[in-house]
Amino acid sequence: MLEAIAAGDLLVDFISLDVDVPLSAMPRFTGAAGGATANVAVGLQRQGIRAGFIGRVGDDPFGRHLRDTLAEAGVETSRVVFDAGARTTLAFIATRTDGRKDIAFYRHPGAEMLLRPEDIPADYLRGARLFHFGSITLSKSPAREAALHGARLARELGLLVSYDPNWRPTLWDDHEEAGRVLWEAMPLADIVHCAEEEWEFVTGTADLAAGAAKILAAGPKLVVVTCGAEGCWYGTASAQGRVPGFAVETVDTVGAGDAFVAALLAQVLRSGKSTDALSDAELREIMVYANAAGALTVTRPGVIPSLPTAAEVGAFLETRR
Repeated sequence: MLEAIAAGDLLVDFISLDVDVPLSAMPRFTGAAGGATANVAVGLQRQGIRAGFIGRVGDDPFGRHLRDTLAEAGVETSRVVFDAGARTTLAFIATRTDGRKDIAFYRHPGAEMLLRPEDIPADYLRGARLFHFGSITLSKSPAREAALHGARLARELGLLVSYDPNWRPTLWDDHEEAGRVLWEAMPLADIVHCAEEEWEFVTGTADLAAGAAKILAAGPKLVVVTCGAEGCWYGTASAQGRVPGFAVETVDTVGAGDAFVAALLAQVLRSGKSTDALSDAELREIMVYANAAGALTVTRPGVIPSLPTAAEVGAFLETRR
């Protein structure tokens, strides 16, 4: 029985081998399986949470590699659809030491944009405990309708819903529409994660507490902001605080946020509690654990190969106590 299901983007990341060189300079690249929601599915599986993934890839060598990569990681892939009408989406990513994102997507259309509501059946979600989605899938139809359908269905079935409003400006033709759609999804979530550099666009303020209050008022119970090497900030209706990160030797920052989210969600599921029943002390422990997962990820190249297991996070924390 699946415990967690992620739906959305599965694509090939071409990551620059030359650090702090802009994409316009045509740096050298290495390819790897990626996609924010797919990364979270693998991260959950590595954490010992039985995970499945719903998405579309092209009926091409890249698509087959992506499906096989998820399967080899232990993720259930029966709902990964090979779409003969579009190629697998590609993303070219400039490696930056400051952790900021410089990404060019090739999806005109990409197969992940063609996810449909009927690709997310109730029978696949039924019995799971968690549904995770992100706003990359919301940027184009019919994937937008599919993601919103999946989140609504998950809520009806009593699943915990996690949402990552990733802000990728180049994916949206109209930034005003983007803000509206990102917020259309907000009331469907129990947990919302956002990277600090995306925060002001998503919430309309640079202030973490004020932005979190706005999100909490929409319905979610837990808001978490990742702040790179500085760790994270969290907020609920009754508690908020910062939890410092871990100093490590950074190799590749891509995917650190996805590793954090997977570890966070795994710990919430392991707690057996609803997010609004977690004490402040419990939330801080969960954030420490998620920070450790993110820190471990940046010490290794690539995203999916670097996502840590629960044992690795535990061993890392033992050395830091």
